[in-house]
Amino acid sequence: MATLRPNPLPLDVRLMTLVTRVLVVMFVVLCSALLVTWLVQHPVWSVRAITVQGDVAHQNAVSFRAQLATQMKTRLTGSFLTVDLGQVRDLFEGVPWVRKAVVQREFPNRLRVTIEEHEAVAWWGQSGSGQLVNQQGEVFDASPDDGDGLPELAGPAEQSDLVWALYQTLAAEFARLQLGLERLELSERGGWQARLDSGAVIELGRGTPDELMERTRRFTATLGQLTERYAGAVQSADLRYPNGYALRMRGVTTVTDAPAGTTHTPR
Repeated sequence: MATLRPNPLPLDVRLMTLVTRVLVVMFVVLCSALLVTWLVQHPVWSVRAITVQGDVAHQNAVSFRAQLATQMKTRLTGSFLTVDLGQVRDLFEGVPWVRKAVVQREFPNRLRVTIEEHEAVAWWGQSGSGQLVNQQGEVFDASPDDGDGLPELAGPAEQSDLVWALYQTLAAEFARLQLGLERLELSERGGWQARLDSGAVIELGRGTPDELMERTRRFTATLGQLTERYAGAVQSADLRYPNGYALRMRGVTTVTDAPAGTTHTPR
């Protein structure tokens, strides 16, 4: 008994069926995309508020609004779900005194920005230059309300952290003698120079921080004896000698052939 097999569909019918299926799938995908886009852009997902928290001693909601309102409108696009948090972060970190900003979404339509401000510890360059150094040794642009008591640091900008680290160590050493370190500078050639609050200039020379501290401690260990012996205030000191240092004091002269007012202290 013979088995009857259905005749295959004509090629044109099969092609039409395939095309229909493809079109249906594309239609479903397109409708889904349109629905998602509509939902994402729906006003319910608009960013309604930005909350700022954290260390904001130099900024507040009013100042942030004044500085960022226009930029937020022109540069930030999208809804709560699509807004670029990196762009928001960059805008806040561009505000003076802001060191770091962390931006988070808060459902359903709020952004939270946590601020870390710079803590100024010194001027970079000259006092009043508009550039400051923070606790991390980073240089930033700002103008403090009262910068009169800040020391001055100077040198290549990429080595600001090194200058700040050495300043802290040197300042602690001079403080033992009730001397304040007013300025520390690193030259392009690697030489270090310090200025005390008395006006005395100290040439530290080149070297590693440990070598510089060894010279400084050698100087401070005998400075008290010298100031007791000579009543004049220290004008300058050169610590670059291998076995001692040269000292210039106001009103003090020597009977040697050295320049007037200069004494050499052996190690």
